[in-house]
Amino acid sequence: MKMVVTEDGSHTIFVEELNEYYHSTFGAIQESKHIFIEAGLRYMKERAENINILEIGFGTGLNAILSLKDSLSDSLVVSYIGLEPFPISIEMANKLNYSILLDDQQIADYFDQMHHSNWNEEVELTPDFRFKKVGECIQTVPLTEKHFNLVYFDAFAPDVNPELWTAKIFKKVYNSLQMNGVLMSYSVKGNVKRALKAAGFSIEKLPGPKGKREILRATRC
Repeated sequence: MKMVVTEDGSHTIFVEELNEYYHSTFGAIQESKHIFIEAGLRYMKERAENINILEIGFGTGLNAILSLKDSLSDSLVVSYIGLEPFPISIEMANKLNYSILLDDQQIADYFDQMHHSNWNEEVELTPDFRFKKVGECIQTVPLTEKHFNLVYFDAFAPDVNPELWTAKIFKKVYNSLQMNGVLMSYSVKGNVKRALKAAGFSIEKLPGPKGKREILRATRC
């Protein structure tokens, strides 16, 4: 793994074996904010006061810390579960510059707690934000039906990790969502859209962040 600086100054990680980046090289923070926070969390804020989030691909923890930061501005109760079968090292996590760019010591402390917390144990980072990272993949982890409001589907791309972008996996996620819950995805590939529809989702394409024309929001109706 190699740390890379993206166009907005924030770090991502490049996996040489897979020839794959964790985030967009056009900007890790700007991509995460656009897809998962603005189109996902803020969309769901208008529809629920308590939000249960599932992230598939916890990775660097960027989506999680941005979600916590955004939740602090509202009286919003969040329960956050991040799945990651192949976590990055603490040493690499300590070098990530998200906290510096977000310019908030409190957020830096929360980010540190996320990475140093025990796996498979829920921690209360704030009175309104519960967090748990699970060292399993979506294929094997048990999910409670009709529990989550919001899913960040942030796994490696379909060409690299095709076994995660299937109707079978999406059906498992669909069953775990509450009615009108949503799944956010950066991929709009044809096979991804077909698999989501086969699982029962209603999908809509939204404008993407810099470097990506469109993204997907899939809803359990």
